[in-house]
Amino acid sequence: MSPPSSESDGYPLVFAHRGSSHALPEHSLEAYLRAIDEGADGLECDVRLTNDGHLVCLHDRLLGRTSNGRGPVSEHTLAELDALDFGVAHPAGTAEDLITERTGAGRRTRVLTLDRLLDAALAAGRPIRLLVETKHPTRFGAEVEERLVQVLHRYGLDKPDPGAVSVTVMSFSFGAVRRVRTLAPHLPVVQLMEFLPPWLRTGRLPAGVSIAGPGIRLLRTHPSLAQRVHDQGNQLYVWTVNAPDDVDLVLELGADGIISDRPRYVLDRLGR
Repeated sequence: MSPPSSESDGYPLVFAHRGSSHALPEHSLEAYLRAIDEGADGLECDVRLTNDGHLVCLHDRLLGRTSNGRGPVSEHTLAELDALDFGVAHPAGTAEDLITERTGAGRRTRVLTLDRLLDAALAAGRPIRLLVETKHPTRFGAEVEERLVQVLHRYGLDKPDPGAVSVTVMSFSFGAVRRVRTLAPHLPVVQLMEFLPPWLRTGRLPAGVSIAGPGIRLLRTHPSLAQRVHDQGNQLYVWTVNAPDDVDLVLELGADGIISDRPRYVLDRLGR
């Protein structure tokens, strides 16, 4: 059964931040499969380019925090990344659980490519919303967005389709958001923000952007931002919402999307 959506019944959409990453290693295939099973409306991922031009789902520029590798992601080929273990930083990363069965890689959590994530979303059998964040700065510059749009076009996902997998692109980089608007004008975009720029105090967003993506800390400090964004006819997707008080705050402020490491917990708080 498809989960409710904010358009149909007033619920905010719940997105799994890097998958169900509280329970399983972030950006692992298993974390996303779990989020799908838990009923998340959508999945959130970060993408970076490898040295040989593949998009992989990794947040950090460097490999040290989430894997047993070292150095920048951008200096490694996909094959080199695929030899690493990306579960070492998470308690579940070395457990004998579904990670072993789903990845077929023993107790090693493999790097996840964007292609594999798209395949998993398409196989879910229900509408899935995918939030893809392009990470900057990077030595590849505009090539990240160019490659992303190429991959989405290959899958037929460079235009929104509410009845299937639909993609929204996000970035903290204003330039990256503008590039996506140029390369794929039909794709919705989110302008992420950690701090409040002066021009946003009125709730207005850059041209062609209709979704603001503030962090929960920013919204806690400036709760009136939510009303201003909505007054301008824009939507509000908030990250990363995990604690009970934060869930209550974003619900009170009328957030349209909640991005959480704990999607099932948020869904339960919503009575879903």
